Amino acid sequence: MIRSESTPSVRLFYYTEVSVINKDELLINEQIRVKELRLIDETGTAVGIMSAKDAQKLAFERNYDLVMIAPSATPPVCKLMDYKKYVFDMAKKEREARKNQKVVDIKEVRLTLGIGDHDFNVKVKNAIKFLQSGDKVKVTVRFGGREMNHTQNGEVLIDRMAEALSEYGALDKRPKLEGKRMTVIINPK
Repeated sequence: MIRSESTPSVRLFYYTEVSVINKDELLINEQIRVKELRLIDETGTAVGIMSAKDAQKLAFERNYDLVMIAPSATPPVCKLMDYKKYVFDMAKKEREARKNQKVVDIKEVRLTLGIGDHDFNVKVKNAIKFLQSGDKVKVTVRFGGREMNHTQNGEVLIDRMAEALSEYGALDKRPKLEGKRMTVIINPK
């Protein structure tokens, strides 16, 4: 939270910390300092509301950890579990999710108004390769000098590129002129 005090010529800012419980840092065993809590046992059934000391004794007797899973509830909810196994399983799930995710890159293909047919076909082949690998393609037409007076020719060139790539991808939106460049993004099908 930021608080400010102002005087005619000086403005001072004071930063105060706001304590937020991080989901990764759960309170366990002796770190739990509440009078009473709602307890859930290792099988997932509700035991009921009891004092924190009684819950810690029960967890110790059953060789489990007492973990606070919902600190904002009234009363806070705690569960009996093997904390080290829980942390290991969560890390394993996170690794699996990271391994299975696909990062979509944006590859750029640059064109100019005076491009020849062969060069255009090479750019189309590269764009097809990018689209087949699952990446987005950003088609950029650069204008130089007097070419800025003929931006409609840039739209024609982009439409020609989109038509050549129509079976591999589709236009995101219409071409947009930004300074001396006209750009459009083609998403893979």
